[in-house]
Amino acid sequence: MKPLKPAALDKSGTPEFFSPQVAAARRFYLNLNPPRQRRLSVVCGGLEHCRPDYAIHRSTFPFYSIEYVARGQGELKLAGRSHVLQPGRLFAYGPRVSHHIIGSPSDPLVKYFVDFAGQSALKLLRACRLAPGQVAQVFPPNALTPLFDELIQSGLQAGRQRADLCVGLLECLALKIVAAHAPVGGAETLAFDTYQQCRLRIEQHFLRLRTLKQIAEECHANNAYLCRLFRRYDQQTPYQYLLRLKMNHAAARLQQPGVLVKQVAEEVGFADPFHFSRVFKSVLGLSPDTFRRMR
Repeated sequence: MKPLKPAALDKSGTPEFFSPQVAAARRFYLNLNPPRQRRLSVVCGGLEHCRPDYAIHRSTFPFYSIEYVARGQGELKLAGRSHVLQPGRLFAYGPRVSHHIIGSPSDPLVKYFVDFAGQSALKLLRACRLAPGQVAQVFPPNALTPLFDELIQSGLQAGRQRADLCVGLLECLALKIVAAHAPVGGAETLAFDTYQQCRLRIEQHFLRLRTLKQIAEECHANNAYLCRLFRRYDQQTPYQYLLRLKMNHAAARLQQPGVLVKQVAEEVGFADPFHFSRVFKSVLGLSPDTFRRMR
């Protein structure tokens, strides 16, 4: 692979690949000529409030990039394929990947971005199912906002460690993309919507719900189908998710002075305190009594 060319700067010192059609921006710049031998280097990143006439047309780009739509609408043509831009949508591009981004005049885009390079840059993108030229969706749509804000804050701060800190946050961002991944469209979207609704139902009523059968009845779904949905999108069964919610609630209650284990067990739906203790340990790794002594 050929060495990267240094990014050209305009008269204000801003990289020329940035669009002037931006109403407001909060950006940071690290090394715009990153060393090729580094494993991973964050080059720059930021948040852009695009103007109604925002449009980008590029046939290539000097670095790998992830862009993430926080608000607004638009159209994207990436590697020859057209996509709709909406909140929660993210996409990646890089060297020799053409991309055309057009914002909606009536609902201008607000989007985050991070540009990076290095020997592991392409591997990182592929690991989060976002190879250059691909589009992804996260749920909820604001799932990545806190990490992007932290990345910008870290990139703007002074100090010798900011480059390493930004690399660490980029790797955390890649993990979060995988964890928050949602279908982009098609028939799978209907299945994901069902999963979302059932998950929300469990979160709202976890203290009352006790069995997989009850969960399925609440969600108006077949037991087996519901389990398949959770294993596909959450890597656990709905009953396992229910137990984790119950045990997290129990852990919070056990941290309060004077609360009895028997009392907490009854609150989360266990008539037998010994059964509750076994489940608590299987989920959180400690018995309720050991957990309380750590407080």
